[in-house]
Amino acid sequence: MLLKLTLNSLYARLLTVSMTIFAISLSLMLYLSVEKLRSSAYTSFTNTISQTDLIVGSRTGSVQLLLYSIFRIGNATNNITWESYQDIIEKDEVEWAVPISLGDSHKGYRVMGTNKDFFKHYKYRGNKSLVIKDGKYFSDLYDVVLGFSVAEKLDYQINSSIIVSHGLKSFTDHDEQPFKVSGILAKTGTPVDNTIIVSLKAIEAIHVDWSSGAKIPGQITPIDEIRKMDLATSNITAILLGIDSKLKIFQFQRWINEYPEEALTAILPGVALQELWRIVGVVENILLGISFVVILTTLMGMAAIVLSSLNERRREMAIWRAMGASPKIVIGLLMLEALIISSVSIFFSTILLFILLYFLQPWIDTTYGILVTVEMFSLSDIYIFILFIFAAMFVSLIPALRAYWFSINDGMTVKI
Repeated sequence: MLLKLTLNSLYARLLTVSMTIFAISLSLMLYLSVEKLRSSAYTSFTNTISQTDLIVGSRTGSVQLLLYSIFRIGNATNNITWESYQDIIEKDEVEWAVPISLGDSHKGYRVMGTNKDFFKHYKYRGNKSLVIKDGKYFSDLYDVVLGFSVAEKLDYQINSSIIVSHGLKSFTDHDEQPFKVSGILAKTGTPVDNTIIVSLKAIEAIHVDWSSGAKIPGQITPIDEIRKMDLATSNITAILLGIDSKLKIFQFQRWINEYPEEALTAILPGVALQELWRIVGVVENILLGISFVVILTTLMGMAAIVLSSLNERRREMAIWRAMGASPKIVIGLLMLEALIISSVSIFFSTILLFILLYFLQPWIDTTYGILVTVEMFSLSDIYIFILFIFAAMFVSLIPALRAYWFSINDGMTVKI
């Protein structure tokens, strides 16, 4: 009987109830969107690099090694000798290895020297590989592959000429050895988008006329002669390693950390990413705070809407009391209304969210590199929904008690 009375009451106020459900659905959709964005940002961040077992660099902290080797932020305290690199990759445990050399830049973007194995073994978002959008990987000594954002922001095309600068904020350019854009990578949403990639031999080539970090005065070696040189790499900045067995990762990490020839550090990318996220996770906390504010505002709005409609329903309440309705019936009626309204609002907010994500997901991924997954809600989301329903029923207690008080005082004489 109570359910039937509630449904009839809601139907009698269909327009008001519909507007209430629509307003709450929009607020809940905003909350769900913020939560999706927050969790997706965390997932995208922690999936910046995948399927790389160890990152090796000179002796330093794990976060600093991660920052300069993967995010191209900061500098290494020292380099790794090529002899140590050869010694490491010759171990039976090493399945694959990718050397990385950093130090130069172009218009604020880092230049990274590596080999073609980088394009093969660098994975992100689980198992996604780098893809050439235009052109091809470097084949000539002075070929360069651009990250998506570099090409877009600097308006570079295939065969565009690039002059590499020495260091990060140097006024000295390697203008005697221009590079040519051979390929442009598809967008990844990772630091690769902001990276200029050349071969290790190219790094050696542009420093032929340099010694101890400074250009040798008056010395300019012709490009034709440089091409004929044995441009052997002497040192690198970091190494990305794949280990043939997950059971051997910690053992091999300990061996590198105790490497006798030079001071080295090996880190687990996943662990270092988690540590870094705890440092920069203030954005997540802000989004989490916004989520709670949205939920609180939604509940307060719901209570305000119910309260504002009470004046229109005072005669209805008085009639129920006159017909012998107990306080439990009057209070239960409004709480049941809150249950129905909040449940229907959750249903419609879910539909609105999936429609919104269907249209905006490609744009968010392309523009910000955040993959917002369109999937069913997690267990924590379901808990939030249940908590919201109980909170809505609790909030409705205030107007319910107020309605009961009106019904006692008004009797049958209320005038609307």
